[in-house]
Amino acid sequence: MLADEVLRRLGKYDTPTICNVLELFDIRPRDTGYTDARIRACFPTLPPMVGYAATVTFRASRAPAGQTEYVGLAEQVARLAELPRPAVVVFQDLDQPSVAATFGEVMCATYKAFGAAGLVTSGTGRDLEQVEALRFPCFTAGTVASHGYCRFEAVDVPVEVGGLPIRPGDLLHGDRNGITSIPVELAEAVADACPEFAAAEAFVLDYLKLGRPTAVGYAEARRACQEAIARLASKCRTRVSRVS
Repeated sequence: MLADEVLRRLGKYDTPTICNVLELFDIRPRDTGYTDARIRACFPTLPPMVGYAATVTFRASRAPAGQTEYVGLAEQVARLAELPRPAVVVFQDLDQPSVAATFGEVMCATYKAFGAAGLVTSGTGRDLEQVEALRFPCFTAGTVASHGYCRFEAVDVPVEVGGLPIRPGDLLHGDRNGITSIPVELAEAVADACPEFAAAEAFVLDYLKLGRPTAVGYAEARRACQEAIARLASKCRTRVSRVS
């Protein structure tokens, strides 16, 4: 588990900044490690969500006759108490397309009361007005009014949401722009690098705020930004080599 202070620092930055910084470590292809456009924030004005994945597979279509064994909400909550906190509850909806909502007000109120930082589903949700009042971040592929025959088939198993493979315990960061995973062993280094990356971008942004920009001045600001990012990338790669 990471120190709470590391999670707090990661939560100060938006998810695109986290993605930009992760690219500097050169640990994975730049077109992987994040959810695609199918997954969107239900409540875009909420601050970034940071937490460890507590994974679940889910169905809401009618169960075959005689099938009664599945994991219930109470069992999942008991399991949450054993996992690193804060948890992000992650559902893979096995019905394609989704036939009913993965979550509603009661489920989200329960998860929040037990320390969860948010919820992600490849399926759909409901009770959005009530859940928004809880200030509980949720990410879905849409909304459906009914819960159908909802049931949890398995917990703590690898899942995939919006093209992103997620394992139990993966560190997730999400906001209105989407969700990315952060390798736990590099999380502190990512948190350390975020302020420097923001300072590098400020060379360009601050120049533009001055007004009356020129092509020459803009090129100089861009060069200063790129040089600062290159120095930061070198530091990041050095930290990767130390970890590995």
